[in-house]
Amino acid sequence: MQFRKDINGLRAIAVIAVVLFHFSAAWMPGGFAGVDVFFVISGFLMTGIIFKKIEQKRFSLAAFYIARANRIIPALAVLCMVLLVFGWLYLIPSDYNLLGKHIAGSLAFVSNMVYFKEAGYFDAASNQKWLLHTWSLSVEWQFYILYPLILVAMRKFMTLQAMKTTVLVGTVLGFILCVVVSDQWPNAAYYLLPARAWEMMIGGVAYLYPMAIKQGHKKRLEWLGLGLIVGAYVFISKNNPWPGYLALLPVLGTFLIIQAQRNDSLMTGNIVFQKLGAWSYSIYLWHWPIVVAINYFLLSELFIYLGLGLCVLLGFMSHQYIESFKFKNNFSGLLSYLKCQPIAMVLVIGAMSLAVYNFTLNGYLYQMPQSVLNSFKRGDYECFNKEGLHAKASEFCTITKGQNKVFAFGDSHSYSVLPALELFAKDNNFALTYAGYSSCPPLMGVYPQHVNKIDKSCQLLNDKVMNFVIDNHYDFVFLAARWTYYTQGDYTNGAMQYLVTQKGEPGSQANSIAAFKKGLAATFKRYSDNKIKVVVMLQVPMQEHKPKSIYYSALVSNQVQQVLLNQKAVSLQKHVAFQQATNQMIRDEAKRYSYVTVVDPTHSLCDDNICPVGDEAASYYFDDDHLSVYGNHQLKGFIVSSIQ
Repeated sequence: MQFRKDINGLRAIAVIAVVLFHFSAAWMPGGFAGVDVFFVISGFLMTGIIFKKIEQKRFSLAAFYIARANRIIPALAVLCMVLLVFGWLYLIPSDYNLLGKHIAGSLAFVSNMVYFKEAGYFDAASNQKWLLHTWSLSVEWQFYILYPLILVAMRKFMTLQAMKTTVLVGTVLGFILCVVVSDQWPNAAYYLLPARAWEMMIGGVAYLYPMAIKQGHKKRLEWLGLGLIVGAYVFISKNNPWPGYLALLPVLGTFLIIQAQRNDSLMTGNIVFQKLGAWSYSIYLWHWPIVVAINYFLLSELFIYLGLGLCVLLGFMSHQYIESFKFKNNFSGLLSYLKCQPIAMVLVIGAMSLAVYNFTLNGYLYQMPQSVLNSFKRGDYECFNKEGLHAKASEFCTITKGQNKVFAFGDSHSYSVLPALELFAKDNNFALTYAGYSSCPPLMGVYPQHVNKIDKSCQLLNDKVMNFVIDNHYDFVFLAARWTYYTQGDYTNGAMQYLVTQKGEPGSQANSIAAFKKGLAATFKRYSDNKIKVVVMLQVPMQEHKPKSIYYSALVSNQVQQVLLNQKAVSLQKHVAFQQATNQMIRDEAKRYSYVTVVDPTHSLCDDNICPVGDEAASYYFDDDHLSVYGNHQLKGFIVSSIQ
C-alpha cells in the first residue's frame, strides 16, 4: 500500500491525545479516545493488505502473521525486558510478581482479558499497572488473528463484492453490539474485542468503499473529521460510558480524514506530526511505564514535564534501533518458523516473566522488612462479591456464632473492617453475618451506574439484606462504605461512582448526591420502623498515595523510618475537610431516628496532625483507602464502644 502522510499524521494526533491524557487528564479529558483512532487506522491498513493479496490470489496467513509479529513484538519485548530488570531492582516483591503476570499477558496478547478480570481501566489501582496500555495491542492482535481467517474462509464461497458487503453489515452490527454491551457490561466493553471490533472494521469499510470526493470538498471533510476527533478529546471524559455510541465521534472523524485523502495537508503532513506519527507506536509503548513510575515513586510535578520529553526520546530511539530493524520474514517450513526472532523473544521473556510471577523475590535495591510485606492484605471472607449473592437461593455468610446478632453490610469498606468486627463478635458472644458487593452502598432505592447488571444487583441485594435482618430479628446492623465515592469521588475529583434513583437517569454528581440523600432516608426509616439498631460507620481516612509506595519512599538502609512514613501520610485536616460535607448528610439524616447511631473511626486512626499509613513494623492499609488486617487492630476499642 502506498505510504500516506495523512494517516501517519493521524497517528500523531492519536498518540498526542493518549499521552497528554495519561500524564494529566485535565490537559485532555477525552484523550483516551486516541486509542479508538488507532483502531480505525489499523483496520484500514490491515484490510488493504488482506484484500489486495486475496484479489491477487497470493495471500498467506503465515506471512501475514509473521509480518505483524515482526512489526509489533520486538519493541514490546524490549520494553518488557527493561521492566523485568527495573522491577527486580526497584519494585516491592508483590508488585514484581504482578508485573511478571502482566508481562506474560502482554506478550501472549491476552492482557486485555487479564486487566478485564482485575479492575476497570479508570480505577485508581490501574495507575500501578506498568503494562496496562498493552490491552489495546492485545485487542488488535486478536483482531489480526481472527479477521484474515474469516475473510479467507468467506472467499471460498463468496464473491469479493459479497465479502465487502459482509464487512459493511458486520461493522453496523458490531456498533450496535458495542452500544448494548457498553450499557450492560461497561468494563467488558472497554477491554474486550467483541465491543471493539467494529472500530477496526470501519477502517476496513474506508478501504473497501472509498469516496469519490471533489478536490475542493476534501479540505472541508478533513476539518470536519478533525473537529469530531478533537471534540471527543475535549468534551468527553472518563465519566462517560465508553466506548458506546460516543465512540462514533473519534471513529467517524478518523474515517472522514482517511476518506479525504489529503496527502498534502498541513494539518497532518507537517514535519512534527510526521515524525511523531512514525514514532507513535514506540512512544505509546514507553509513555505509560513513565507515568506509572511517577505515581509509584511519588515524584514531583516537575517529572511530568520531564516524562513527556523522555517518552518522545525513548520512542524515537525504539523506532530508530528496534522497529526499523529488518527481521527475517521468509521461512521454508513449519519448523523453520521457530527461527523467527520475535517468536523467540516471546518464548524467552515470557518464560522469565512467568518465573517472576510464580516465585517471590526480595531483590530490589533496598529490601523491605518482611513484616511490612506481609501486612499488605485484608481479611479473606467468602461473601464479598460472591456471584449471585443477591439471588434468593444464595445464602449470606455466617462468620461467628453467638447469642446476640449483628449483620455487617456495605461495599468494599465494610468488607475491609470485617477482621475487627470478627474479633469483637468472638469476644462478646455475637453472631456475625456478612454480605457485600464492591461499589454498592448499603442504601435502599438507589442504583449505582456502570455496575454489571447481570451478575450483581445492588438494589436486589439491599432489599434481600433488609428483609433477612427483619425476618431473623437481628439486634444490630453495621453499615460501612466509602461514602464519599458516591458524592465527591477522591482527593483529585476522580473515581466517583454515580448513583441514580431510576434506571436510565443520567449520571452526574448532583443526581448522585440527591440519590444518596434519598437512599439514606429510605434505609434509616425502614430499619427504624422495624426497631433494628443501626450503626453507621463513617469512612476511614483515605491516603493520598498507595501505601506500598509510601513505605518504599520511607526505606533507609533496609529499615522503614517512621518520620518519612508520616511525611507522606494524609493530614488530619485534609481528611476531615474532604469528608465533612458527606458526613454531615449522614449525621443530619440520622438525627431523625433514635435507632440510628453514627460513629467516626477518625480518632482511632489519626493523631492530632496526621492519619498515619502505618508504623515501622506493618501497614495499616491494604491500599490507599482500605484497611489491612493489621489496620483493623486500631479499631478494636472503637468497635466495642460502637455496638452496645
